[in-house]
Amino acid sequence: MPCSDDIELINRFRHGDKSVFEDIIVRYQDRIFNVCMHMLGNTEDAQDAAQETFLKAYRNFVDFKPNASFYTWLYRIAINTCIDHKRKPIWESIFRRNDKDEEIVIEAPSNIYCPEKAYQSKQIITALHIALKKLSPKLRAVIVLREIEGLSYEDISAALDISIGTVKSRISRAREELKTMLIDFMEQK
Repeated sequence: MPCSDDIELINRFRHGDKSVFEDIIVRYQDRIFNVCMHMLGNTEDAQDAAQETFLKAYRNFVDFKPNASFYTWLYRIAINTCIDHKRKPIWESIFRRNDKDEEIVIEAPSNIYCPEKAYQSKQIITALHIALKKLSPKLRAVIVLREIEGLSYEDISAALDISIGTVKSRISRAREELKTMLIDFMEQK
């Protein structure tokens, strides 16, 4: 169920006050960006996906059912946008154009470990990010929503339009795959 502030904004939007969508963006932009960042692994792609999420939400606002959580509905759009983004050919992901229509190359996030005093914890965080990228989009989506965003099984089920049993199964598989990858990584060090 949407929170009362969401309901007020939704009603104002539906009654023609399109300017309230900016309030919706401000309220959810950090959370949506974080989901996109965890799904895609680099800032530029995450920013693009987050922006596209809000554009899709704006265009499809009539599809939102007020009996559902607005937050969950936005997450579903974000996850699907990230999955679609991953399906793009690689050249669409790494080549962009600047304001002068000049081609620029987007650098992939660095996997170099910080040699400072937090070396080991940064190494583990980097290994976790690498392992997350290796998960299938379906497994990555459930683990990000559960472990990073803290959503309940019910909210994940609603966001991804899958059964709670499927959510639990995917979370279990994702944890097992992550565990195996992290053990392999630590044994290589």
